[in-house]
Amino acid sequence: MAFRAILFDKDGTLLDFNATWLPFAKLAALEAADGNQGRAAELLDLIGFDPAIAGFRPGSAVAAGTNREVVELLYPALAGDALRDKVAAIDAQTAAIARSDAVALPGVIEALGSLHMSGFRLGLATNDSTTGAEQTLLAFGIAQMFDAAFGYDAVATPKPAPDMLHAFCDLTGFKTSEIVVVGDNRHDLEMARAGGAGLAVGVLSGTGTAEVLGSLADVILDSVASLPDFLSGR
Repeated sequence: MAFRAILFDKDGTLLDFNATWLPFAKLAALEAADGNQGRAAELLDLIGFDPAIAGFRPGSAVAAGTNREVVELLYPALAGDALRDKVAAIDAQTAAIARSDAVALPGVIEALGSLHMSGFRLGLATNDSTTGAEQTLLAFGIAQMFDAAFGYDAVATPKPAPDMLHAFCDLTGFKTSEIVVVGDNRHDLEMARAGGAGLAVGVLSGTGTAEVLGSLADVILDSVASLPDFLSGR
């Protein structure tokens, strides 16, 4: 099969998950707890932070969920307009962080440049907001390499549903079997499987482990930095 395009996850795949999002998560939990440190620790655990590894658990709300899912866990009493307003505020906050504080994983920018120059069409699929996705690409200086960035708010149903993969295919005109999907969590690879992607690539640069990803991935790489050599050898 000749692959023609690659659809990447963002957090933990292109950017350093903990370096970018751990400070935000701690502040968000403390704000939701009204400054109570004990309650903030409970909320951090609820959204997926594991102090034993000083990072987030695979599949947790912060690692794999949408901003709305995180807000619903931090503010369970909110509903209606109040919930929508809080989600909008978190979307704006995460977009600002993506613009100013996102940390790229080593070798990823160079790998994306190589893939782009090789003729692959590139897309981004994230459960962050679409604005957050776009701001990350701009901050990394790679927006011009990407045909599209899809956030949870750009489709009817976010990952692990295949909506973003189908939207990317609609945009590029390619079949799903011509698309490589790359991600660090199960929901990325579940999207690939549900949508019929030609290749599901798991990477170990984020919160996912080989054990977590193994049953869904066609191949597991240490990082996107290894992807150009892998694809050139197929």
